Amino acid sequence: MTHSTSHTTVFEHPVRVYWEDTDAGGIVFYANYLKFFERARTEWLRALGVEQHALRQATGGMFVVSETSIQYHRPAQLDDLLRVTARLSVPGRASLVIAQQAWCGETLLCEGTIRIGWVDAATLKPARIPPSVLERLT
Repeated sequence: MTHSTSHTTVFEHPVRVYWEDTDAGGIVFYANYLKFFERARTEWLRALGVEQHALRQATGGMFVVSETSIQYHRPAQLDDLLRVTARLSVPGRASLVIAQQAWCGETLLCEGTIRIGWVDAATLKPARIPPSVLERLT
């Protein structure tokens, strides 16, 4: 699901909290928010027509995470249904910054930014994002 704000489109992806996501007390383990963000980013790209496996085969390149910054506000718990968002925050020719949030109802649980860079899949050396891919994302 996507919706637009004044200048950006926000993609939303539902994530249910399972036992495997929690500690013994039923609270989501902090590192699992990165997994939730990854799922939402992957589905955001797919919704824009950028399926990562096909993209690698067609272009010889791929996105990799190069930097993260996360702030935790409130914990998610077992069985919560989260709304995890993704939106392009800073476009670039070799990397993008994606702003992401995890919500439970109207409560913001976690937010952060993830920088994804484009690399040559064979060498893992940085490269420019192909123009056709960049057009879809921006």
